[in-house]
Amino acid sequence: MSGAASIECVEVVLPGRVEPEELQFRRGPLPGAEAGQVVVAMEATGVSFAEQQMRRGRYFDQPPFPFVPGYDLVGIVIAAGPGVVPTLVGKRVAALTKTGGWASHVVLDAADVVEVPEGVGAAAAETAVVNGITAWQMLHRKARVRAGQTILVHGANGGVGSLLVQLALGAGVRVIGTASARHHDALLELGVTPVDYRTEDVPRRVRELVPGGVDAVFDHIGGRSVTDSWRLLAPGGTLVSYGSAATRDDTGSKQWPVLKILGRVWVWNALPNRRRAYFFNVWAGRAFGKDRFRARLRADLGQVFAALERGEITAGIAAELPLARVADALRLAESGTVGGKVVLTP
Repeated sequence: MSGAASIECVEVVLPGRVEPEELQFRRGPLPGAEAGQVVVAMEATGVSFAEQQMRRGRYFDQPPFPFVPGYDLVGIVIAAGPGVVPTLVGKRVAALTKTGGWASHVVLDAADVVEVPEGVGAAAAETAVVNGITAWQMLHRKARVRAGQTILVHGANGGVGSLLVQLALGAGVRVIGTASARHHDALLELGVTPVDYRTEDVPRRVRELVPGGVDAVFDHIGGRSVTDSWRLLAPGGTLVSYGSAATRDDTGSKQWPVLKILGRVWVWNALPNRRRAYFFNVWAGRAFGKDRFRARLRADLGQVFAALERGEITAGIAAELPLARVADALRLAESGTVGGKVVLTP
């Protein structure tokens, strides 16, 4: 492998259920790349809703404390182990990690990295990794949206929501999006019909806009919202639930909110009602075949990067902050005052 042993690695450690200011930094020597692995120098990683839940101990399948958070990253391959194509060194790549991304350097299986097109910058690419793959797969693999349909996107200004909106509009789909009033002008400019979830009765307003029901709803809120979303579907419609934001600050079992959604999904799908419901997890399928999972991830993320490169979607960067200011980044992401994604840089 090409040498990187003298470089110091800096990692952010989540020691337990702590406030953002209590995150810890760990420094140490950079581990080498073993067979089939690469060392990636992080250029950009992000703060997603998953990390917000993890620091509260609320993410349904998080590892035991302490651990290094970071759901995804973009960086440059600086070293490659035996069995890895040497030309990968020096390339900008993206990876979905679930944990471990909040670090200056990360060792990954080479099969898990996806090359980033030359025309796409690191921070822009970072906004489209977990958010982009989630949006793309929910739209095209679960809901299978078609031109002329109408969908409802909850949190249309958020990291996943903003990409859902743009990808759907690019596919010729009419979009209704929930967001607070300060984001409505931006949504209107895109061509979205905004609904203020703070001041309006969302189900009633959506029924006024689409009396026959919508063709798909994308719901990250969970709780009662999932039931409301299901009732808004037209015959043949699809509900895709992909989170439980409403329970972020709850106490008790972290699995229960997800299990409740899964139970509802099972019951709804068992009924002869011409509608479908899914709980989307980007990692679903990995346990049944890594090669297939990786191939699908590579293909779908490639589609997202291509759309980004062509300008069909724009990178929603809320802020860029250095890894040393991770506490500020986490506070900002949790404030609910920004659109897009908070990005961490080395």
